[in-house]
Amino acid sequence: MFSILCLLVLSVAGFSQDLTTTGGIKGIVRAEDNSPVPSATVRIKDLKKAVLTNNEGAFSFDNIQPGSYTLEVSTIGYKPIEKLVSVLAGTYSELSLQLSQAQTELTEVIVSAGRTKETIDEVPSSVTIVGLKTMQQNINITPNLGDILENRVPGLAPSTGLSSNWGQTLRGRSLLIMVDGVPQSTPLRNGAMDLRALDPAVIERVEVVKGATAIYGNGAAGGLINYLTRNPKTDKLLNSQTSLSTTGSLVNKSNSMGARMSQLFYGDKGKFNYVLSGVYEQTGEHKDADGDVLPPVYGLGETDSYNAFAKVGYDFNASHKVQATYNFYSSRQTTNYLTENGDYKTGQKTTAKLGESIGVPQGVRGNHNLGVQFSGETGIANTRYDADVYYQSVDNIFFYSEVFVDGGVSRILSKKNGARLVLNTPVLLNNIDANFTYGLDAQRDITSQPLVDGRIWVPEMNMLNIAPFIQTKFTFFDKLVLKGGVRYEKVNIGVDDYATLPTKNTRTGVVTPSMDVKGGDLKYNAVVSNVGLRYNLSNYFSPYISFSQGFSVSDIGLVLRSARVDDIEKINTEAVIINNYEAGFVTRVKNFRFEATGYISKSSLGANSVYSDGVFVVVRSPERIYGYELAADYQITKDLQAGLSYSYVEGKLDADDDGKFDGDSDDYLPGQRIAPPKLAGHVDYAVIPGKLNVLLQYTGILKRDRFARNSSGSYDPYKAPVSPYHLFNSSIGYNFNESTSLNLGIENMFNADYYTARSQWGAFNDSYTKGKGACYRITLNVKL
Repeated sequence: MFSILCLLVLSVAGFSQDLTTTGGIKGIVRAEDNSPVPSATVRIKDLKKAVLTNNEGAFSFDNIQPGSYTLEVSTIGYKPIEKLVSVLAGTYSELSLQLSQAQTELTEVIVSAGRTKETIDEVPSSVTIVGLKTMQQNINITPNLGDILENRVPGLAPSTGLSSNWGQTLRGRSLLIMVDGVPQSTPLRNGAMDLRALDPAVIERVEVVKGATAIYGNGAAGGLINYLTRNPKTDKLLNSQTSLSTTGSLVNKSNSMGARMSQLFYGDKGKFNYVLSGVYEQTGEHKDADGDVLPPVYGLGETDSYNAFAKVGYDFNASHKVQATYNFYSSRQTTNYLTENGDYKTGQKTTAKLGESIGVPQGVRGNHNLGVQFSGETGIANTRYDADVYYQSVDNIFFYSEVFVDGGVSRILSKKNGARLVLNTPVLLNNIDANFTYGLDAQRDITSQPLVDGRIWVPEMNMLNIAPFIQTKFTFFDKLVLKGGVRYEKVNIGVDDYATLPTKNTRTGVVTPSMDVKGGDLKYNAVVSNVGLRYNLSNYFSPYISFSQGFSVSDIGLVLRSARVDDIEKINTEAVIINNYEAGFVTRVKNFRFEATGYISKSSLGANSVYSDGVFVVVRSPERIYGYELAADYQITKDLQAGLSYSYVEGKLDADDDGKFDGDSDDYLPGQRIAPPKLAGHVDYAVIPGKLNVLLQYTGILKRDRFARNSSGSYDPYKAPVSPYHLFNSSIGYNFNESTSLNLGIENMFNADYYTARSQWGAFNDSYTKGKGACYRITLNVKL
């Protein structure tokens, strides 16, 4: 007992001595709006000490020797600050620190690359951000998302100019489209109408992660595009933004006029915030450079589009909040025109002729997205959580086709419901910042492709996908970033017994009879991983290198509908694992930024669809795709900004499966996979700051010619050459005052007469169509 008493006395004496010989630092970190900043890193640069702020933004250091120290505060989305602090013995130095939001591109906050907030300079791969200003400027030219992203995203194939984005690949592979992280794509039966999943008026920013990614699972073979919807950025309860526009052809005005109305309400007051939006657009006839009406198949002329959007958020307290989002999108074409086939071999374009269309209006009958997300702090080890449940359904209607016996119109029906839990735990270890992101994705996807009249072309596929994952990030000395992760995919796809639908070769008239196929369960278990390294040596040179795997269940529906066996066990439906290797660097010199990226994408099993004897079949040969991208942005003056990018991609398949890709030209991947080189640029100039702004955009689609002519002197489907074409768009905006502006947008301002890349490499007589000619869009914007 005496010994214990002596130890207690000595401990108290020692503790008393610490209080008188050392001091401390404590304080609160706030944002510009005076709200606390949780999970910010506060580091004493002179010592190996660092802490994270709590949910109230508070931090403290104890037992600091008296002296002067440099305190550094940093966190995602804010500019880092440094503060000189003097520590006195026996007391705490109390601080109140304020962080301002970062505005530079290198500190742009993204969420799609790693399932948690991080900046571009922390990602060891190529990411493209399309911000709100760019989106709003481009809506004044065209609301077609395929056209908008074509110009701003290196590596994305040329826009089709249609309601279908089939052939608009990312780095030669299929991509995953998401809205706020919720999948819109239907990889079980890829109808390629997912790029236009919502109206761009409700998009705040677009994040494009290029290259196969293990982060989000099935479907992201070439990368992903995540549309992040609008959030209120205001301290007022009621704000309004109204846009009214009219459009028309500059070549042939007859019946070409259309109109668009967009209304946005938003507010943020106290614990409550909301965004409400409604958009309606009706287009007139779309004309080519000759003033002729473009054919209706997948056309966007004579189309009625609707978008209803609502987002409501409530902050229970500083640590927990909930947000509910709903979006409905519909875009359908009602036309009095029929397609009149052209002749690819002779160069005769496909046109439109007056006539009563057969079937029902094509397009998106309805795309519904509903989600509820809870987020906040767990209170354990500074761990943040994001938990959400979602529901998504889509009904895509295609055009009337004679491929079906007695004709017919097909539709893709898909319903997804899922739940996700993402946890993020930061850890500070002296000069190492560690971050762990882990969780679980669960999704049920039921997809089928019946005909509108009830006949079944693709049977119902019932998929359950469970995927736990973990991602780690280590930052050494604020310069070297090491990332890695792993994801386990467990997939089960149930298919009942079914009968294939009789189809007809439209050229020969030969009918492929129906076949009874025994159903069953298709099961997949795969582990995919990723690792990357980025060294932010200086603004002048920031290199990165990465390896990432992607998991993709190939277009199962396409395989099932063309089955020529009596049991799905006999069909090669094995999943595709893509290995993506990437290296690049970023250079910044004052207001100039340049990025160069090279990549190789390999898969031992392919999923290349080929048109053979009137039907699509899937070729499973190994594939190798490679390419590079160059992008430069220059803030020339405060009021003048310019950008330029170049994309090149090429790919081959190992047709003889000898492990080599050195065969003849027939081994090149076809046009629906590999895009021709692309050159894109823009100039954004505030002629009169705050009053008059001019945007000029250029997109050049260059030549690709890899295949020989067939015996008829023409080209096989998807293996035709692409000839170059060059497009210029412009937008001129004038602000009468802070609340009212008028914009004039000109699409294809020099009225280039061209065939789209898709119509060229396709070599089909019924889709050998020209691109849209010169047209205008006048928009009045009123903000209250």
